[in-house]
Amino acid sequence: MGAGLTGTARTTGLLYLGLAVTGAIGFQFVRGQLYVAGDPGATLSNLVDHTPVARIGIVLELGIVLTQALAAVWFYRLFRSVDTFAAGLIAVFGMVNATVILGSAAMLGTALDVSNDKSLAVPGGTAATVQLLYVISGHLWTVGGLFFGLWLIPMGWLVVRSRWTPRLLGQLLMVGGVGYILSTFVSYVFANADLMAGLLTVPATIGELWIVGYLIIFGLREHARPDHDGGRAAA
Repeated sequence: MGAGLTGTARTTGLLYLGLAVTGAIGFQFVRGQLYVAGDPGATLSNLVDHTPVARIGIVLELGIVLTQALAAVWFYRLFRSVDTFAAGLIAVFGMVNATVILGSAAMLGTALDVSNDKSLAVPGGTAATVQLLYVISGHLWTVGGLFFGLWLIPMGWLVVRSRWTPRLLGQLLMVGGVGYILSTFVSYVFANADLMAGLLTVPATIGELWIVGYLIIFGLREHARPDHDGGRAAA
């Protein structure tokens, strides 16, 4: 295993870690400090009273876009010798998801502008406009889960085929990808399905943490080789 490929693996892991950290802090924590479901007035008050936090949230969303775009490129560099088409799918699906989150960042930025300039609000009022923008941002995250799931499936398949990391990791990523896709549909097919949708993403979360840690700490298995001849990968 060349030092260059191992270095690429570690860089990929670090970029994926950056994606995980910015996503967790930005969407799970900062958003929760600002957005209050069903209470537009509270959301507006939070934006006005905690403008620096709102700006940090926007920066973190841009960080998600940046790290996912770069991770998509580095995953392609890492796996292109195994299967160019599948590696390309990781890059394409990752870029699409990054673009969706870019739209979410724009919504958050617009919401902050509206909170500071009431003339930008639609006839429903400033609070309603801000709330609508946050709701749209949330839906962008939900529908983006479709492409996040799609990027995990070829990633898992390449992990299995390359034998560079444990086979179980690849299988978990593929299951997680399917779970993410299903969670997107479940969110809209069933009312109040947040718990069900969240449970469907658990395998993906475990797989992501595993691959991030493995790539950063171990790089790649020294004895493994890409399966160029299309033969079945060993466990």
